[in-house]
Amino acid sequence: MELLLSHLLKIKLTIMKLQNPIISISPILLKVPNRLAVLEIKVTAPASGGDLPVILLSHGHGASNFLSSYRGYAPLVDYYASQGFVVIQPTHQDSKTLALETNGPEGALFWKSRAEDLIFIIDNLRQILSGIKDLNERTDINNIAAVGHSMGGHTVAMLAGMQVYDPVSCKFVGIAEPRINAFVMFGTPGNGEDIAEWASERYPILKGTEFSKMQREVLVVAGDHDSSNLFSTRDDWRMDAYHASPGPKTLLTVFGSGHMLGGISGYDALETAQTNDENPGTVKFVGEITSDYIRTRFYPENKSWENTTNALLKNEDPKGKIDSKPSFAV
Repeated sequence: MELLLSHLLKIKLTIMKLQNPIISISPILLKVPNRLAVLEIKVTAPASGGDLPVILLSHGHGASNFLSSYRGYAPLVDYYASQGFVVIQPTHQDSKTLALETNGPEGALFWKSRAEDLIFIIDNLRQILSGIKDLNERTDINNIAAVGHSMGGHTVAMLAGMQVYDPVSCKFVGIAEPRINAFVMFGTPGNGEDIAEWASERYPILKGTEFSKMQREVLVVAGDHDSSNLFSTRDDWRMDAYHASPGPKTLLTVFGSGHMLGGISGYDALETAQTNDENPGTVKFVGEITSDYIRTRFYPENKSWENTTNALLKNEDPKGKIDSKPSFAV
């Protein structure tokens, strides 16, 4: 019996040693000038290690109360942090957790302040990290990625150069951020010309999307079943960030997946189950392939992305496909 317990204990200790422990701090409260609410953020990071690059994760404008805030996207956040990234999640002002009035100049989506949230975090990154023991010294703030899902993808697209026509100022607004080295967009709203009436009435700002100025290199991720007549009659609408923008761009099409990409917004999320889109294997695939992309964008000598794409091509039953276009392509 003692030998058996000793053997089991060794197995358990081995498993624990193979895991990468993470730490998480929330909420961190930041006072931002001219913002209606205090900026709440969550920081998740490896418990040890140095030279840790940063991922800014922008949540979507979903129907849930808490997943569309810094409390959401745990499957992605936990994985990214376990792979050596410092993940910072803001709660944007469109989150239901804040219950702000939606009749202001930015409407229900708070589209402009979303991008400004991420810029504010970059501006104050050292100060934010200094409040967490040892993390400031362990973080490489010269390598920053922006990752966003759904409306969060729209936010990331703005930082990559996409412009938005503002009906209030009657001007195109651009908030490109050169300090970001990698961009990943999940299920991003598409071309404004093809938006459905339902979405047009509720989110009129989406009619002003202009991808032609989005010149930065971006990974666009979309499920091949991510379509809804509420947003567009086109099945490939959420791939427009790839098709309607100039290169260099990369498109990852995830097979058999809808808008939730297997459940990236939360563990056992109701909205994922309601859309029959729950698939932990898909979440794992998405986390792995996007972290490989980000790592190679930060460190060009790193072969993670090349190895991943080659493995995908050789797979007889792939979970997705990758398309790319060079810098001179439109």
